[in-house]
Amino acid sequence: MQLNVRRTIVTVEDRSEAEGRKAAVPVRKAAVVAIVENPFAGKGYVEDLGPLIEASVPLGRMIAKLAVEALAPFEVQSYGKGGIVGLAGAQEHANALLTTAFANPIRDAIGGADAWISSMTKVAAPGTMIDVPMNHKDDVYVRSHYDGMSVVVPDGPQPDEVAIIFCLASGGRQNARVGGMTHDEVVARKAKASV
Repeated sequence: MQLNVRRTIVTVEDRSEAEGRKAAVPVRKAAVVAIVENPFAGKGYVEDLGPLIEASVPLGRMIAKLAVEALAPFEVQSYGKGGIVGLAGAQEHANALLTTAFANPIRDAIGGADAWISSMTKVAAPGTMIDVPMNHKDDVYVRSHYDGMSVVVPDGPQPDEVAIIFCLASGGRQNARVGGMTHDEVVARKAKASV
């Protein structure tokens, strides 16, 4: 199966100030949305979603390219994924498009990532907001990187579509101060382990 990508949307946010404090370096967040035709829309329960999982691999490669370009020149520190299924589909259709098969090309494009990727999916009408949870790409216990992006496609997904979303960020929350492991500690641990 080959997915029909009807359109893509890229949103970039640079945050330079929070709580009245200027950041030394802005935090960039990027969300890539691919609106794909849902081949199972309106068909009721479908047992085998394997074709969607297989078709998600090239989708992951396409989204990875757009996401890395959107985050440049910054490096990726955190990520998250999500999906909104149009009303003629089922929530499991988005989940089938967001498995490890989809995510591995993105991990490859950002130079590897060890942590599982937070996700959120739902069935909804066009214009419904989704909050895509995000966490550190190499360790889910980096509390400063528990964050997210709110994404809205004003006229999508249509009933026969799925909006597949991947978010990246160049850092954690500005002014994070709840303790725990830091990004620098994770980087040092990975460097030590690779020696």
